[in-house]
Amino acid sequence: MAGSEAAWQLASLGHLVQVTEMRPSYTTPAHKTSHAAEMVCSNSFKSDDPNSATGILKAEMRRMDSLILRCAEATRVPAGNSLAVDRDLFSSSVTEALKHHPNIEWVEGQVTVPDLQHPTILATGPLTSDSLADWLARITGSGCLHFYDAIAPIVERDSIDMEIAWMASRYDKGGPDFINCPLDQLQYEAFLDSLLSAERVPLHEVETPYFEACLPIEVMADRGRETLRHGPMKPVGLDNPRTGRWPHAIVQLRQDTLAGEHFNLVGFQTRLKWGAQKEVFRLIPGLAHAEFARFGSIHRNTYLQAPSLLDATLAVKSVPNLWVAGQLSGVEGYLESAAAGLAAAHSVDRAVRGAAPLPFPRDTILGSLLNYLAHSSSKDFGPTNAMLGLLPPIPEEELDVRGLKRSGGLRAVKAAKGEIHRRRALASLERHLATPD
Repeated sequence: MAGSEAAWQLASLGHLVQVTEMRPSYTTPAHKTSHAAEMVCSNSFKSDDPNSATGILKAEMRRMDSLILRCAEATRVPAGNSLAVDRDLFSSSVTEALKHHPNIEWVEGQVTVPDLQHPTILATGPLTSDSLADWLARITGSGCLHFYDAIAPIVERDSIDMEIAWMASRYDKGGPDFINCPLDQLQYEAFLDSLLSAERVPLHEVETPYFEACLPIEVMADRGRETLRHGPMKPVGLDNPRTGRWPHAIVQLRQDTLAGEHFNLVGFQTRLKWGAQKEVFRLIPGLAHAEFARFGSIHRNTYLQAPSLLDATLAVKSVPNLWVAGQLSGVEGYLESAAAGLAAAHSVDRAVRGAAPLPFPRDTILGSLLNYLAHSSSKDFGPTNAMLGLLPPIPEEELDVRGLKRSGGLRAVKAAKGEIHRRRALASLERHLATPD
């Protein structure tokens, strides 16, 4: 995501760009194609709520003509109030755009030692090759960090029993875009017992932690028998049309392709062995005869200790002519990775033109995210998503919290904060883009 966005931005600004992609000659445990911007986990770019952190970040990126968002909109599939895509069409469209840009040269091969005579962006993602990661650790004098990430399984639409499941979005927001499989208490308990006892793929590096935002479903279950009912299997806002009530638990599936033949199990990242996945997930009502287009899997992700190594423009502080973007820089999520690539491109553009570095403003979502990477505590740093909490607080005189609570409760306060943050972010971005060199 980051490399694709960075290349497009720089090429569109008139620079000659060389993109080096190691696939298909060298691949990873998670990738299946040689396309740019391949989505190996979820197929979602998160919420479209205009006043959410991701909604504001999308508005900022659209203002700067994001290739990733342009291709995502062109290949989107129904997903309630979220932007989800047909992953194959999406990555193909990104690849075609890059390969046909007159300012981009596409080179297939593996880079182990970058040529820093030229301004270089490393946007190699969470599955950076060991040789390149080792080089980066040596040249920066600081090791990379690793965590385990997991992928959810995908099932064929025609194998889902719609006599049991039904189509709806939570609280009917965004249309009937998800397939919902209901579980009563006995079914939930039986599913949980099977999940907890199922055989798991062993982890080869026992000291590598999981990323908390993408825990395997069985690891969540290890934390308590009610954990899943308050996480990916929460039933709130989903009335079963056959009973008129919320089920005890729910499993949601989201469309994965435009044609609608594949659906992924939302929040069901897993490291169960493939045979165990088939046995356990077929216990879910509606999935008794599920045919799996892809089983879930687990892989190691790599990221830098950003506060020690990067500044707020994503430049490596100790190494001239080197920038790092995407998940390797310490952001988490497809959308955030693409945004980091966009930011790195703008930083390189300024450097090439001899202009002073100019971080994005802190009251933009993009600026707040990069500020966090550069200035958070190195001691407990971990990958982060875009969040409103990273933005500077809203002054009391701009927000009547007490009055909003009286009139609409906490939801009204949250909505008002989001509106103010959005307004401030987009105005600040305009001033930033108009700043003279």
